[in-house]
Amino acid sequence: MSKFGTYLKTRQFRVNLLLIVATIVVVVMAAFYSLDFYTRHGSGIPVPQLKGLQIEKAMDILKEQGFDYKIDSAYVLDQPPGAVLEQDPDPGTNVKENRTIYLTVVTRIAPPVALPDLTPYTYREAVATLANYGLKVGDTIYKPDIARDHVLEMRYRGAPIAAGTKIPKGSRLDLVLGNGEGAGEVDIPDFINQDLDEAKFVISHNGLTLGTVTYQGAITDSSSVVIVQQTPMKTDSAAKVPNGTRINLTVIQGKKNNAPPN
Repeated sequence: MSKFGTYLKTRQFRVNLLLIVATIVVVVMAAFYSLDFYTRHGSGIPVPQLKGLQIEKAMDILKEQGFDYKIDSAYVLDQPPGAVLEQDPDPGTNVKENRTIYLTVVTRIAPPVALPDLTPYTYREAVATLANYGLKVGDTIYKPDIARDHVLEMRYRGAPIAAGTKIPKGSRLDLVLGNGEGAGEVDIPDFINQDLDEAKFVISHNGLTLGTVTYQGAITDSSSVVIVQQTPMKTDSAAKVPNGTRINLTVIQGKKNNAPPN
């Protein structure tokens, strides 16, 4: 048997082996507890609940408790501007002093959105499409057209708007829809010897369109004029016109029932 093999069987080897193992265990345990003490494991300050608070209030709380913070922003429909949406770390997490808390806040400025073309769509399809773009449906207006419940026109703040126009996210759009009844016809009103303002009101409320207004003679007060001629006008052979027909008017200076004869 070799000398090394004989040595392995001696008491001195066993003692040395135990000493080496004990030393390793002591070193490992010392390193573990030292690291735990150094990092203050299990100690710290709980992160406050900040979600839903206005950012100014959230910042005051973080400053009072000795936290730093960084803020990012995002736009969320129907959420109050300036409200905290997300925080990292989560509420209740124990962290060290001066830890940076990351906040996501609802931006106060809505980003612009390019308006999609809704004219090929039905009302239901238009509502779903607008929702995907972060937009809403406002009023619905029906007009004679055989395409029932199909979008004929889009309006924003009362005025027609074209597809591709950029508007703030979250805006409301009014939709003009077909009623499925075709063009339809209305009676031709008689505007002769009527005030211009009165005629405009009747035209707009009877499905007609104001055409050209011709001022005849000297006009010194545009608010006091009467109609002396209209095209088209009601006759025995033509008493109705299609919805949307343009009515052209000729006016002169004067008052209702006091207009000079033609």
